[in-house]
Amino acid sequence: MAHQCKNCKFRAHYDKKPNSLLGRFWRWHINFCPGWKAYFTSLPVRNTNSQNTRSKKRS
Repeated sequence: MAHQCKNCKFRAHYDKKPNSLLGRFWRWHINFCPGWKAYFTSLPVRNTNSQNTRSKKRS
């Protein structure tokens, strides 16, 4: 099943104006949308360890 979330016009509107009525509707909608959940879980996992590579201070 192909996910249309990447090309969704509502999502694009949310990215531009998240506080607009349409943006808030889209954000509310993804809380229960099975298509969004499938799309989101199909995305590759981002590596966040690269942000946590600060050297520790020595006492």
